[in-house]
Amino acid sequence: MSISADSSGHTKEAFQEELLASFSDDFLHLIILPTEQCNFRCTYCYEDFAIGQMDPSTVQGIKRLLDRRMDGLQRVSVSWFGGEPLLGRGVVEDVSAHIAEAAARRPGLGYEADMTTNGYLLDLAMAEKLMPLGVRTYQISLDGPETVHNASRVRANGGGSFQRIWNNLLSIRASKLTVRVILRVHLAPDTLPYMPDFLAQVRDTFLDDERFSVSLRPIERMGGPNDESIDVLSASERVRIIEDLKAVLSNGPSTSRETGTMDVCYAARPNSFVIRANGNIAKCTVALNDPANSIGHLLPDGTLQIDNEQLTPWVRGWARRDEDSVRCPYVGMPRSAPPLLQISSGPRSRADARS
Repeated sequence: MSISADSSGHTKEAFQEELLASFSDDFLHLIILPTEQCNFRCTYCYEDFAIGQMDPSTVQGIKRLLDRRMDGLQRVSVSWFGGEPLLGRGVVEDVSAHIAEAAARRPGLGYEADMTTNGYLLDLAMAEKLMPLGVRTYQISLDGPETVHNASRVRANGGGSFQRIWNNLLSIRASKLTVRVILRVHLAPDTLPYMPDFLAQVRDTFLDDERFSVSLRPIERMGGPNDESIDVLSASERVRIIEDLKAVLSNGPSTSRETGTMDVCYAARPNSFVIRANGNIAKCTVALNDPANSIGHLLPDGTLQIDNEQLTPWVRGWARRDEDSVRCPYVGMPRSAPPLLQISSGPRSRADARS
């Protein structure tokens, strides 16, 4: 029996499964920005920090939206983003407690939450407070050993950030918390010489604990003010470099293989929405200032006011069976004006939301 496949090697059945999952009414994914302020000023950051903490009417709107939808859901997933979400931890705790209590009254409802955080405020006490509220997966970026990391992941006051983040990670490592920590290690041409030793240190410190994993990600030009001065790895180099560094992490030849699963960006899924701190609804956490990324607004009563003309280009890949558009709908998006930024068309997922 033969199984038809597209040019990427994925079966038509796999595409159909992803299509059904993305349009399903029994799943809701919200990427929530409790604040768009940040305590860091990373050299490659693309955000402008123009919006502050989420206003109470938007917090109310999120709760009401979930109250309206939960009885019809099998699963709800929340991704906390920013800015730095832990600067808005009051909002995180308030909304998370509301969801956790509602989920507890619905035994058939699955609830999961993750957070993209710089890790500076994620001490053990904070992780312990958030775990019973459902926040149990964290993505934390590291740019290399202390001197390398501190040169690019700079605090807003100009200070370094590495040692406190590392100590927070060690505290979680020493705890018995049932959390997952994804260490997103950024790669750039000028930091590659430091990476083998640093990754060996990460491996020996954390990777014997199944709660920790590493994701190797090249730095990208994402539309920030320093884009012209950012040196990035060429497309031809990336696969080889990443495979070599994976071998360091595994302490032997890399055994990584393509899984054959489709890469689907959250922005391509009709049941995934970005809720900004001012209540505006977007699809992508990178192109925040592009007018094409503004698809509606959340009202205090929980109503999602969606502009279907703005939404349609983000989900066009499904009707066209275009895996490139499903992988990253922002790349190649039809528009009358040029995009405000250029981003690569590499695999993107919820865990790839920020460089």
